[in-house]
Amino acid sequence: MNNSPKTNAIPNEKEKTEPFIMLPTVDFCFQELMCSEKVRKGLIAAFLNLDPKEIQETELLNTALRKKTENEKLGILDVRVRMHDNTQVDLEMQVLPFHCWEERTLFYTCKMYTDQIVSGDNYDVLVKCIQISILDFAFLKDTDAWYSCFHLREDQRGSLYSDKLELHVLELPKLVGQEEPENELLQWAKFLNGKREEDFREMAEKNEYINEAYQIIKHISEDERKRYEYESREKAIRDHNHILYIAKKEVKEAKEKAEADIKKAREEAELDIKRANEEREKALAKGLKEGMETGLEVFIQYNLEQGILQEQIIQNLQKRFNLNSDLAKIYYEKYK
Repeated sequence: MNNSPKTNAIPNEKEKTEPFIMLPTVDFCFQELMCSEKVRKGLIAAFLNLDPKEIQETELLNTALRKKTENEKLGILDVRVRMHDNTQVDLEMQVLPFHCWEERTLFYTCKMYTDQIVSGDNYDVLVKCIQISILDFAFLKDTDAWYSCFHLREDQRGSLYSDKLELHVLELPKLVGQEEPENELLQWAKFLNGKREEDFREMAEKNEYINEAYQIIKHISEDERKRYEYESREKAIRDHNHILYIAKKEVKEAKEKAEADIKKAREEAELDIKRANEEREKALAKGLKEGMETGLEVFIQYNLEQGILQEQIIQNLQKRFNLNSDLAKIYYEKYK
């Protein structure tokens, strides 16, 4: 299709020979990975800078956040985990740029926090809630860092107000060109950002928890039913991308047309104003000339009626109308 984003319609020889493998950035695959407690432990530990063995257990929770009223917005989390100390973690894989992502994650995190308490409970039942965003698009404009972590802190002193809310952001596109010593989180980031099986295998060889994720991906990639679900989700993402592309293209074209129309209207208006000014100046000049001619005639006739001689009238014309001698004589002859 002419209006579609550029794609490689014909796979190269390497793509033909490589076996099909799911990508962790597709939310279906990511959710399948999170069904493994070992994978959950390894990934969460990497974000929290813990040894996975320190995490005794994790439990997948219902991802639908509780609504208190019919009109309240319902939050659906990608993966919601409760750890052994009751800390709750929301892990979200987002491939497409999402407008108001910060507001969305704040809503989910705060709702996850308040969802813990019911009428009659004391505030001490509230436990820490952690939101982890794994993004396949650049999000934070003020940094080139691929990983950021946010807490509630005082502006000047930097002192922590509370550790009960914590937000992590991993931006996969910012991994390109980054050269730094590998740690567990960077290994996970490279794994999640992988596009070929060799990318996954390379990280799997370095980390047993990533290896577990790699084995799961290989297994579900061979499952016909799961592959169908995965490809359906991929198709939905492609369709969304195409609709977004067309919408942006139409908006751009409409904006360009509107700008061209405004420019043309402005130029026409400026031309009309210029013409009007020229006509006004011509009319003014004509009016001034006609008025001066009338004034000269009246002045000359008045002087003649007063019996003033020609030489004196010409002198009076030069003085009153700022004329030279020759022009004064011409007007005198014309109106005497």
